[in-house]
Amino acid sequence: MTVQWAERHAPPGYLAGKRTLDVVLSALVLVVLLPLWLLIALLIKLSSPGPVFYRGTVIGKGGRGFRYYKFRTMRADSDNKAHKEWLEKFVKEDAAFSQDASGKQVFKVVNDPRITSVGRYLRKLSLDEVPQMINVLLGDMSLVGPRPPVPYEYEHYDDDARQRVSVTPGITGLYQVTARSQVGFSGMLAIDLEYIRTRTFRGDIMIMLKTPWVMLTGKGAG
Repeated sequence: MTVQWAERHAPPGYLAGKRTLDVVLSALVLVVLLPLWLLIALLIKLSSPGPVFYRGTVIGKGGRGFRYYKFRTMRADSDNKAHKEWLEKFVKEDAAFSQDASGKQVFKVVNDPRITSVGRYLRKLSLDEVPQMINVLLGDMSLVGPRPPVPYEYEHYDDDARQRVSVTPGITGLYQVTARSQVGFSGMLAIDLEYIRTRTFRGDIMIMLKTPWVMLTGKGAG
């Protein structure tokens, strides 16, 4: 499945409608949540030294890298070595990161010493992702779609996994509202590819409506 295949097989008018909704809602969220942005920025500055925003490179549609934005949730001097090693095992072996109190495998980073006290709450509620509305407005991302991988994750993708970037990545997606952190990489890939094959405007709306509940309950948040 190539980028061209995914676009040709999208429902008539879907891509234009999706982009219109992306622009309208992302602009609205950026304006309405400005007071919250200011409060979060203040808390981040008070909790640890370093910038308010984290700017990193992720892989977007067609394998093209772009800069994306998040509220900084980690110490400014954090080392990504352990995270890189786990992501390689996650992609290649479906490796879990750890186990919860009941012994169930957890497919996310838990008790990460790099995360600040404020950052822990921002991640639990997924508020660290809100600045990516800027990326949606710019067209690098969509409100709904597979999450963009970081370069050191993408480099381990085979041809099947690279199909995840055949469409514009999203802030939320089918995987996020159904099985986030509950399945391994192969499970996540299957869900993302199912979304790409069956995506509709109505389906995107349903995913967006389910997302606030996921945010409020912290379901699957890292």
